[in-house]
Amino acid sequence: MLLKQISIFIENRTGRLAEVTNIIAQNGIDIRALAVADTAHFGILRIIVHDPYKVEQILKDNGLTFSLTSVVTVQVKDEPGGLASLLGVLTEHDISIEYMYAFLARNDNKAYVVMRIEEDLKAQAILKENGYIGIEAGKL
Repeated sequence: MLLKQISIFIENRTGRLAEVTNIIAQNGIDIRALAVADTAHFGILRIIVHDPYKVEQILKDNGLTFSLTSVVTVQVKDEPGGLASLLGVLTEHDISIEYMYAFLARNDNKAYVVMRIEEDLKAQAILKENGYIGIEAGKL
């Protein structure tokens, strides 16, 4: 349920996102999930990959600024109200989400939500108690 996410800080200019994703691709890394947030001068590319520690080294070797954080990744029912139910459980336990995004896992064709939660271990325990399951890095 807890996965490592890589957040890469990128200058907000034409072609820079392509350059960074190309560096990752040239090293044989498949990006399984991503989200991009931007401001006037820079963006943050958040990615989930099979081997985050390999990507960490690739980014270091290429002089890119990044951070590695834990995120809660949980399967949601791919139906109306699936996400609302998950969020309801977290709300009942006063768990706040900093940000979130979603993806489909290739190996099991299930919908997953990625959430950055300060109290990630507490959230993980609560979600497990309520029948939610996560995904392991090996199943990406």
